[in-house]
Amino acid sequence: MKVFCLALLTLLLVALWTGSEGVSLRSPYGTCCYKEMFIQKKIPAFLIRGYQKTPSHCSRRAVRVELLKGKKFCVDPEEGWFQQYLQQEESRSTST
Repeated sequence: MKVFCLALLTLLLVALWTGSEGVSLRSPYGTCCYKEMFIQKKIPAFLIRGYQKTPSHCSRRAVRVELLKGKKFCVDPEEGWFQQYLQQEESRSTST
């Protein structure tokens, strides 16, 4: 009986540990964007604090955009408005 309880406890701990790995924001796998996470609306440039490309191991190529209030959204890096934003940022950084 003790062996059964120990095995069950071990399985539960392993399940909890592996389940939390995918949700953790510190995990590299937590930085991927999935189909339902993308937004289609244009984000005004003045609301954007920063952005980060998703890692190469992700199934979809995307950019995670962080807004001034801390919210993060996934966008397609090929979107026209995002390409314009990148060009504006690049011209700002070269002119200063």
